[in-house]
Amino acid sequence: MTMPYVKELQARFLRYVAVSSESDAKATVVPSSEGQRDLAKLLQEELREMGLVEIELNDHAILTARLPGNVDNAPTIGFVCHLDTVPVNLSPNVKAQVLHYEGGDVCLNAAEDIWIRLSEHPELADYADQDIVFTDGTSVLGADNKAAIANVMTMLSIMTHENRPHGDIRVAFVPDEEIGLCGSKLMDLDKFKVDFAYTIDCCALGEVVYETFNAGSVFIDIKGVTAHPMSAKGVLVNPLLVATDLINRFDRQQTPECTEGKEGYWWFTDCEANASACHLKMNIRDFDRKNYEARKAYVLEAVGAIRAQYPRAKIDVQLFDVYNNIIDSLGDDRWPIDLIYQAADLINVKPNTIAMRGGTDGSALSVKGLLTPNYFTGAHNFHSYAEFLPLPSLHKSLEMTLTILDLATKGK
Repeated sequence: MTMPYVKELQARFLRYVAVSSESDAKATVVPSSEGQRDLAKLLQEELREMGLVEIELNDHAILTARLPGNVDNAPTIGFVCHLDTVPVNLSPNVKAQVLHYEGGDVCLNAAEDIWIRLSEHPELADYADQDIVFTDGTSVLGADNKAAIANVMTMLSIMTHENRPHGDIRVAFVPDEEIGLCGSKLMDLDKFKVDFAYTIDCCALGEVVYETFNAGSVFIDIKGVTAHPMSAKGVLVNPLLVATDLINRFDRQQTPECTEGKEGYWWFTDCEANASACHLKMNIRDFDRKNYEARKAYVLEAVGAIRAQYPRAKIDVQLFDVYNNIIDSLGDDRWPIDLIYQAADLINVKPNTIAMRGGTDGSALSVKGLLTPNYFTGAHNFHSYAEFLPLPSLHKSLEMTLTILDLATKGK
């Protein structure tokens, strides 16, 4: 990969992260934020300039396009990236900075005294003497998933300028992955016709993912009985105490902070309450489908027990499946996954296969019949002010994309 494309890759990444596109979990429409549509429009114009065809931006801010192939009998490959950045209690406006890391702690923002401490993030030590993109400490970086967008857009630029051999390439940029894979669930796969696809939506150099959580969301509404304290005995039903008793029915050792690897968890993420009502939100995660279904059943059992304990409270529960484990949709043809490992070997990257404690758009697409494994962007600490992206790792991510396309063009 020549220096002009290295510079283009960096410039694209910095341009895309400057567009505020944080999703909004409270929204009832897709896209949940207009910033995502703004980013999609920017990409739409760049795709036009590169000469792609079948460019379509729909009402949900799902942007799709096709780069026609120039060889026969090559597979049609898709790449899916999400437009949104995670909604967290940080600024939605990203102020990225490229620093040459020489080791030790990193001062992100001297005025605010914000640092990334090596003692808290020892992974930094692996990137001494490299150029790294950091935030200014007030936001996430947005490498999740704008590193992938920069990767795919630069790949298309290289393909069009160098006329490298390839089959049809289809790309999709989708909204609201961070709040339930909403965009990928709305994709029309009759239009996005590919043999297989990839997301580029995980962390450090070499990481490969084709196994994710099964995920569910639980919403519990508790309506108590109000009363004045002078006459509350035998009358008052405090919804906060009802909620506390319900939460206490879930094992504290099965929460995100107490689990790792392939261990599942419960996670109460939201609580809004007053003297008359309480609203709870909980996430359920498990890699094993049978265990996941058992967790859902336990939620209903726990709610039933609390209803019996507080017969005058009104307790409603809603449970929704959010996404499934990619591996459960894996058929006999592992070629799309094998291509990742073959490409990694050719570009001298050691693969690190992980079961992702999360999900990707591929989790939604695979269950719809489109196998969509995932490989690394090179970034660390997603969903955090300490998110950072070593530029040499981003370069390798793009090399992976180009090499997968080269290998696929040559066939099995």
